[in-house]
Amino acid sequence: MKNTNYLKVTFKTVIAAVAMSVIFAACSKDKMEPQQVAGLSIISAFPDTMSLDFYVDQTRANQKVLKYNGSNYVHLYPGNRTLSVAKRNANKPLAWKNYPFSSGVSYSVFVLDTLNTNEKKFLYVEDDLSAPAADKAKVRFINLGKGAPALSLSIRSQTADLFTNKSFYEYTTFSSVDAAESVTFDIKAGTDLKATLPNVKIEKGKIYTIYAKGNVAATIDSLKLGAAVYTHK
Repeated sequence: MKNTNYLKVTFKTVIAAVAMSVIFAACSKDKMEPQQVAGLSIISAFPDTMSLDFYVDQTRANQKVLKYNGSNYVHLYPGNRTLSVAKRNANKPLAWKNYPFSSGVSYSVFVLDTLNTNEKKFLYVEDDLSAPAADKAKVRFINLGKGAPALSLSIRSQTADLFTNKSFYEYTTFSSVDAAESVTFDIKAGTDLKATLPNVKIEKGKIYTIYAKGNVAATIDSLKLGAAVYTHK
């Protein structure tokens, strides 16, 4: 699976003691008991050429992808956490938001914008990581195309759309799809094709988010309305 133009942000293990940990233990009188943690992935859907740094509380994240227990999530203490973005190496937040994280729950946070005039700077969603049905995968769709109309997602050659008429900032629940060696996802506004995501391998047991990204008004090709896929695990 090739993930198109996205950025998962995680933390170095050397700073785990500050903001997060892969494994926690709570002491009881006679034994050590594992404590549940929250999971977090941060994905950049920012339609700009500016390079950003990402923070959770006061800790800067890295572009390096780290995987724990076979998933694309890092683990952090439950509770409220402040997520923020800054221009690369500027150490001055451009946008920030406080979000709650619960034990045993995984979340995806998409970075969308840094403008003060745009209230929708982040999209914070809870992820259903329960196993797909036997021999199936799960797919969700999110419309993160700035300036885009309501969009639908379909698999080319299939008659019915997977999801229909999702406005900017809207997302679906996960639905089961058949595993396949190669499919093309089409993103449409009504019958008008707006973006495609070709040659995607759908593996049984895997969980995916397909999202529209970019800016309808962009003149730079890489920033125009497009599509990307994010593999949860």
